[in-house]
Amino acid sequence: MNKKFWATTFTLTGTIIGAGILGLPYVFAKSGFLVGIFWLIVLGAVMVFVNLALGEITLRTRGKHQLSGYAEKYLGKWGKYAMLISVLFGIYSALLAYLIGEGQSLAQLIPGNIPPLVFGIIFWLVMTLLLKEGLKGLKKIETWGVIAIIAIILGIFARFAPELNTSNLMTWSTPNFAIPIGVVMFALLGFTSIPELRQEIKGQEKYLKRAIIIGSLIPILLYVIFSATFIGVLGSSITEVATLSFGPLMTILGIFTMLTSYFVLSFSLNDTFKFDIKTGKKMRFLLTSMVPLALYIFMTQFDFVGFALILGVGGVISGGLTGILIMLMARKAKSNKRNKKDPEIRVPINWTLIIILSIIFITGIILEFTH
Repeated sequence: MNKKFWATTFTLTGTIIGAGILGLPYVFAKSGFLVGIFWLIVLGAVMVFVNLALGEITLRTRGKHQLSGYAEKYLGKWGKYAMLISVLFGIYSALLAYLIGEGQSLAQLIPGNIPPLVFGIIFWLVMTLLLKEGLKGLKKIETWGVIAIIAIILGIFARFAPELNTSNLMTWSTPNFAIPIGVVMFALLGFTSIPELRQEIKGQEKYLKRAIIIGSLIPILLYVIFSATFIGVLGSSITEVATLSFGPLMTILGIFTMLTSYFVLSFSLNDTFKFDIKTGKKMRFLLTSMVPLALYIFMTQFDFVGFALILGVGGVISGGLTGILIMLMARKAKSNKRNKKDPEIRVPINWTLIIILSIIFITGIILEFTH
């Protein structure tokens, strides 16, 4: 394993760890910490499996595609448009959540009475400029960004470990059992980066399976440590954007987590419009950069939705629909005789498994909306 392996691993980790981590302590405090951990384990296992299935699809398929391109190849036009709707809904929800979170975080960190909206727009401008560097910029931002995230989370845990109240971590609220589902699902989403991983690790595909597994498990471990620190110290007194409940160091952590994910998702969104929809450069800029900004300004000015609500709805709808489509695609990819017969990743896919996972995803959507 070398720098390319770790850069690939951290691209997935950096995509997964975004605004979702900042919403976990809030929903865990409502449902009980043990309920939150239960959902992290169950949904985490499902997401690792689906990520590996998507990794196998990318290895079996010739040419460069994003999710909607793979869906069209294996499911036809209906699959392409279903995947496109799912991906766009998920990415735009995420970018909107990141802009809201970054605006609030920077406004709290920097002295003065500058509105969060202004900081959100500044953050958007910086990310838009960085996006022009392409894959080279992606590797640099993800590698150093994830290292910073891991260091800060572990440092915060070490700092506050003596203050943890273990009784806060033994809570379980059956009436609020379903509350964390949407935010947990959102916090585990990394589908859109898998095609990018295939490009990053080109020439060393034998390491892709390990990169996906490690890249998926690092966030889960960090989520447990992060949430335990907040709930152990603060109990139920946690804001929707969790890092705002602590001091400047926590706020900096929030800024880093959202920065890395915003960049990767913008990059994936740009590739979706470039390779799968075949749009021109100006239209890609409009759809990739200007639409999130317009949504942010509109939602902020009219105060339509909260941070946790965006995460929850975006997580279950995008995660659920995309997960089901990936399972269907993986089964079809295996049966395509023109595809690579022995890819470096092979996961078992059959109708029984597809039905079970689909029931899990659909149940998550229903429970999120009923709560």
